[in-house]
Amino acid sequence: MKLTWYGHSAFGLEFGNSKVLIDPLLKKTPWFDGLLSEAEADAAMEGTTHIVLTHGHFDHVGDTLEIAGKTGATVISNFDLCMWLANKGLEKIDPTNTGGTVFHDGFSVSFVQAIHSSAQVGEDGISHSLGNSNGVVLHIDGEKSVYHMGDTDIFGDMALVQELHQPQIGIVPVGDRFTMGGAVAALACRRYFKFETIIPAHYGSFPIIDQTAEKFVTAMEDGAKIVQVMKPGNHITV
Repeated sequence: MKLTWYGHSAFGLEFGNSKVLIDPLLKKTPWFDGLLSEAEADAAMEGTTHIVLTHGHFDHVGDTLEIAGKTGATVISNFDLCMWLANKGLEKIDPTNTGGTVFHDGFSVSFVQAIHSSAQVGEDGISHSLGNSNGVVLHIDGEKSVYHMGDTDIFGDMALVQELHQPQIGIVPVGDRFTMGGAVAALACRRYFKFETIIPAHYGSFPIIDQTAEKFVTAMEDGAKIVQVMKPGNHITV
């Protein structure tokens, strides 16, 4: 399986006949300078078969509508976010919610708990709730399982995520302010999980969050050997 980090919380997983984008914030916006060139962002969108969204914040919904419009990708998210996107013209949705699992060609996506919020500010200036914030666990036929934590703080029921899903690859937010910071993220990984590979995310993209994963890597201590610090646009094979 090819795993690509596009910056912030945006990842691509390519396996079999599927290309899954998770939280695809790829292009420059008025609030985001972008971490990819326009050409790199367009290339990242090509061939997308599925989009998985952990929650409704703009930096995670990202370019979902454009990608789905160009590729016909199916969007998998919580029910409220799916309905909000459908109202904006999205045609192919597969809604679920916390505790649920949906099945697609050669893989499944389970929605687990996260401690965060999920909303968009409307034209009326009011923040409108878009359901629960989640982490997602992808179980892929013949490949390693992937747990994208979404945006979250540490919580004790991470132990149940490990027990139920036994994820092998962890994608972990470490940037602080809106998620757990590096030291707490390291505690979560060391206390609750048995990851084979850990990829830190949700840092270095906005000025008010941590700009590097250094605090996380340091706090992982001996466990730092399984941490893969990536650069936006780079990929690894797992």
